Amino acid sequence: MEFGFTTAAYVVAAVLFILSLGGLSGQESAKRAVWYGIVGMALAVAATLIGPGSGLWLLSILLIAGGGSIGYYVAQKVQMTEMPQLVAAMHSLVGLAAVFVGVIAHIELGRVLVMDDAEKKALDGFAALLAKKDAIEIGILRVELFLGVFIGAVTFTGSVVAYGKLAGKVSSAATKLPGGHMLNAGAAVLSAICLIWYCNTGGVLPLTLMTLAALFIGYHLIMGIGGADMPVVVSMLNSYSGWAAAAIGFSLGNDLLIVVGALVGSSGAILSYIMCKAMNRSFVSVILGGFGGTTGPAMEVEGEQVAIDADGVATALDEADSVIIIPGYGMAVAQAQQNVAELTRRLRAKGKEVRFAIHPVAGRLPGHMNVLLAEAKVPYDIVMEMDEINDDFPETDVAIVIGSNDIVNPAAQEDPNSPIAGMPVLECWKAKQVFVSKRGQGTGYSGIENPLFYKENTRMFYGDAKASLDTLLTLIS
Repeated sequence: MEFGFTTAAYVVAAVLFILSLGGLSGQESAKRAVWYGIVGMALAVAATLIGPGSGLWLLSILLIAGGGSIGYYVAQKVQMTEMPQLVAAMHSLVGLAAVFVGVIAHIELGRVLVMDDAEKKALDGFAALLAKKDAIEIGILRVELFLGVFIGAVTFTGSVVAYGKLAGKVSSAATKLPGGHMLNAGAAVLSAICLIWYCNTGGVLPLTLMTLAALFIGYHLIMGIGGADMPVVVSMLNSYSGWAAAAIGFSLGNDLLIVVGALVGSSGAILSYIMCKAMNRSFVSVILGGFGGTTGPAMEVEGEQVAIDADGVATALDEADSVIIIPGYGMAVAQAQQNVAELTRRLRAKGKEVRFAIHPVAGRLPGHMNVLLAEAKVPYDIVMEMDEINDDFPETDVAIVIGSNDIVNPAAQEDPNSPIAGMPVLECWKAKQVFVSKRGQGTGYSGIENPLFYKENTRMFYGDAKASLDTLLTLIS
């Protein structure tokens, strides 16, 4: 009866998770999709607590209450600008959990294997499942357990480094130790040797050595990736966390954990592949942490940045018929999305065509700009993806860039030595006039110079994006 109820609850939860994932593809269905996920997770937790092997009720309730309280506090405190690093931090917890569960499963397996038949008959829960396995099944379990710990360890340190880069606590530059990829390859070979060793002996030493090697791989892979590529890294770490959960699900014999891990792992991998195509990157090189560097000196940028004040921007907007706004991470930092939405409403009220151009990797998280604009109630039908709007720039009167750099950088097309060479970008410089809202003349988070700022039809609208737009709004009724 216990197994029947738990299995049925897991099936319903899995369906809800699939519906949740599918619903997140559209703005209109996203809110409902989130609730599907919440209900599915609540059902999964409840079924696990009252299912086979349940116990330690007081401890379970205390842990759930503690985790829920921390989650609520974090949700209230974290700003939208901090969501990328929060996601990275959450991935690190998934990886760490996979490591802990794998280690505990190893300990439990060792305990069961030394029991006699009479002692095994008295076992319940996970230990009872272990007691029923034959030698071949135990060998398979060790492989599953080993992979879960390996992927979890890589995810943990990789996510911690990604958090540090996104939060500005670690340099965003691509950094490798002497030996670069050979060190990663050596650690991977050591892990493979430890797998064979562990399967033959079941000892703690090969598992420990592999864990240390995997922790190093996660750290060194992500340290070797530059800040401009962090959106892809976050997505890839999401995939890793899913595969870690799936591997541990096989170890525990938990069907729901396998399904959810596979959903997260495959969706994260697919998203990473799509983003790699959007950045003209090799999917394999992302996994190996091999991109983010240059092959030679970057092209010299000539000219000077010409500034413009709010009056000049207002005049140009008053004369324009078509406007394209390109938001980036700078808009998020300044929390200027409400001002951008108000500017859009006023321009549209004057009969002007206003649209938004969203690059697949705008911000530091996939969909970051879409969420901010939705929060500000910008109509979804005027928010366009890069492929839908890029050809329209030559017929556009004014392009407004708000806190973006790499996604509007002509060097991607003009400089083969640029770290973003070959990356598809929003070709806003083809518009009649370009206004760039930027705090100063620095190169920004990724450290890449942008020739757009020096072009003849570009004017720099310096200052905090929110304050600059506040001033501009006073001139546009």
